[in-house]
Amino acid sequence: MASAASVTSLADEVNCPICQGTLREPVTIDCGHNFCRGCLTRYCEIPGPDLEESPTCPLCKEPFRPGSFRPNWQLANVVENIERLQLVSTLGLGEEDACQEHGEKIYFFCEDDEMQLCVMCREAGEHAAHTMRFLEDAAAPYREQIHKCLKCLRKEREEIQEIQSRENKRMQVLLTQVSTKRQQVISEFAHLRNFLEEQQSILLAQLESLDGDILKQQDEFDFLVAGEICRFSTLIEELEEKNERPARELLTDIRSTLIRCETRKCRKPVAVSPELGQRIRDFPQQALPLQREMKMFLEKLHFELDYEPAHISLDPQTSHPKLLLSEDRQRAQFSYKWQNSPDNPQRFDRATCVLAHTGITGGRHTWVVSIDLAHGGSCTVGVVSEDVQRKGELRLRPEEGVWAVRLAWGFVSALGSFPTRLTLKEQPQQVRVSLDYEVGWVTFTNAATREPIYTFTASFTRKVIPFFGLWGRGSSFSLSS
Repeated sequence: MASAASVTSLADEVNCPICQGTLREPVTIDCGHNFCRGCLTRYCEIPGPDLEESPTCPLCKEPFRPGSFRPNWQLANVVENIERLQLVSTLGLGEEDACQEHGEKIYFFCEDDEMQLCVMCREAGEHAAHTMRFLEDAAAPYREQIHKCLKCLRKEREEIQEIQSRENKRMQVLLTQVSTKRQQVISEFAHLRNFLEEQQSILLAQLESLDGDILKQQDEFDFLVAGEICRFSTLIEELEEKNERPARELLTDIRSTLIRCETRKCRKPVAVSPELGQRIRDFPQQALPLQREMKMFLEKLHFELDYEPAHISLDPQTSHPKLLLSEDRQRAQFSYKWQNSPDNPQRFDRATCVLAHTGITGGRHTWVVSIDLAHGGSCTVGVVSEDVQRKGELRLRPEEGVWAVRLAWGFVSALGSFPTRLTLKEQPQQVRVSLDYEVGWVTFTNAATREPIYTFTASFTRKVIPFFGLWGRGSSFSLSS
């Protein structure tokens, strides 16, 4: 017979977290916890602070749908079996497990009627044709069934806990990404705000200058026109006065007077000089930097919201012995002195290269490589296939699983099937590498000026890994997201 302690221990496993009693009509909610149907129904009827929010699990506080109760028949059977064991255990506390009807000790269990019987009960006619077992023999399969149910329930509980842990970690990652994007939006709008204020000051200063020049030319025009009007008014008055005189006085010096009036040339003043007019017409051109900046702002904002920053670190297991890695694995420097690095299948033995610690199998990711070249060195950045050749000569081209560009003193080359020297406005000191795995784009841009450098188009089917190479004493690079 099961001891009282063991039965109590089993009963504790099937208690309702709300009423603390044995589960009645057990139901399961979305998070996997079980409750009495009546207890959970009453719990859902209690109004929360926000009437529109879904109720939360009393144990883990995960929201669930009130109409999503699922009857747990298997658990109900377990509860029923445990209650029977409790009954047997309780009866065992009586006087030698005595039968209440006959006062005899109980030895048997009727499988058909699910009754515990003494010898006299067994001999009674009503149980004569029934399947009869000793108590321990009858309890054994039920105990085994209980253990199986408990094992399944514990396993399901562990699976739910693992899911909860995994999803919580995922939520934390998403929260970190949202926080990063929030900072990016704030930073970009702050940059745009400063630029707009600067452009506003420049444009308003130019308009103020135009305004002053227009007023100055207006004053000069008014002065010139006033002088011309004054001179013409004087001639008109002279002719009118001449015309009013007698014929003898009118004819005196009449020809010289008429010649003076007829040969008088009118200077036709111009209010706006050609130079000022051209400045006014050219003013819209002053807004072109603003137009370009707005376009770049929208492109960069869309890019940064669309691509995830890749927080990568260098893998010392892949680093060539001539590369010195920083302790935080964010910087590498070339040295002719070989490091004491044990050989392994992952390490490059001829190409002075190193890979990132983790690869990429999907999504859109971006990272920035700051490059410092010294004494005519060079730096190679890009991505490689996870099965790229590590031993012997490494051919840097897409056919070998390498999509990269090389930066050296005075020039940048795209390492395609045939290296292509690129024409850029300025030598990049910071290169942004952006990977769109599904589309198959590996894009390189100048991180400071946002000038495009080169884009590879590929079809990725395996993991790709950020890739870096260095050559030349003192040459180095560092990573940032």
